[in-house]
Amino acid sequence: MTHALPLDRLDALRAAQQNAYDRAPAIRDIYERARMTPQDIRSAADLARLPVTSKDALLDLQRKAPPFGGFLAADEAAIRRIFVSPGPIYEPQLNDDQDGHGFSHGFRRAGIGPQDRVLNTWSYHLVPAGVLLDQGIVATGATVIPCGPGGAEQQAQLILELGVTCICASTAFFVTLVNTLEHMGHQLPGAWKVKSALLGGEMGDWMGKRRALETRYGIKIFSAYATGDFGLIGYEETGQEGYAVQPERLVQICDPQTGTPLPLGETGEIVVTTLDRGWPLVRFGTGDVASGSVASADGFVSHISLLKGRVGQAVKAREIFIYPRNVEEVLMQVPHMQRAQVVVTKQEHRETVTLRGVLHPGVDAATVEKALHEIFKQRTRLKLDAVEWISADDLVIDAPVLVDRKYA
Repeated sequence: MTHALPLDRLDALRAAQQNAYDRAPAIRDIYERARMTPQDIRSAADLARLPVTSKDALLDLQRKAPPFGGFLAADEAAIRRIFVSPGPIYEPQLNDDQDGHGFSHGFRRAGIGPQDRVLNTWSYHLVPAGVLLDQGIVATGATVIPCGPGGAEQQAQLILELGVTCICASTAFFVTLVNTLEHMGHQLPGAWKVKSALLGGEMGDWMGKRRALETRYGIKIFSAYATGDFGLIGYEETGQEGYAVQPERLVQICDPQTGTPLPLGETGEIVVTTLDRGWPLVRFGTGDVASGSVASADGFVSHISLLKGRVGQAVKAREIFIYPRNVEEVLMQVPHMQRAQVVVTKQEHRETVTLRGVLHPGVDAATVEKALHEIFKQRTRLKLDAVEWISADDLVIDAPVLVDRKYA
């Protein structure tokens, strides 16, 4: 929303949640199960007494009490749009949303304004992405070309003829667009006016791929962390990896099993509470995994890392979760390895972590192994119990990078 926030976000949270407690049965039930009321929330620790609500639980509640599962805390007349995300999950957009669930924050931070023409290739059909980005762009004063996905040749032509200065796209579709322009005989970056692009991030070496695209095409790439339920949660700050949390989202990084907030630096599920009065999700588990690096004065996480994976992809070893992203990061830092797989097993009462790795030909295993132990501990806070060097034939390219054999 575009309204000014109170100085104390906890005051704003109590007010929003009291309205929800009075009007939304599902919110009241959450508090009653915790034997609390919204007025009991005086700190981040108090908020953490509430259970985490998962997306699966929201879906189940919406099926039992359609369409919004008892979470709507506004009049029906206040609903501008209803988005449909996979599930299906129904997400209302209310009339007081003037900036696309906060997306204007991310565009303004990236320098987008009245001087820009922005090609928006995200879908406007059912899902919220296209419309919310559109509103966020318009809120900055920039002009939108609302394309949606597909039709690469037509969109490539629009980029040139309309003098597009910013492109919003998935990384894959952006690459399709630039390849299309080059196949049409246009030399980039000289042939276009594009200065920036909001691209969807990817797993693997996303930052490396991003830097290569920036260098090749003479643009500045920015990204954001958003979900259909909340819109924008975090945006980028210049020179910092990861995302600054936008002020209307209260973020905690929590143990995926207990919901307990974790210390800064530890990896866990991103749990979000909104200050929105009409769609007042509280302690909602996104299913995404990251670590927090900075805390705000009121006790919430104000900066998160790049995403490391999804909750269901994690394997727990000695009370610490390992995620596929951790293995990918190790591979990025140990270029002498072609592929790797981490296997967690249980021997008597102790959980053991073994890394199975494929080396490039001619590489000295002993040298790599020393660095590997150090980097793995940095990335996961766990010590490897063993490293097993295997041939490429023993680990196929599409083998899972993380395997749980504790109960095999």
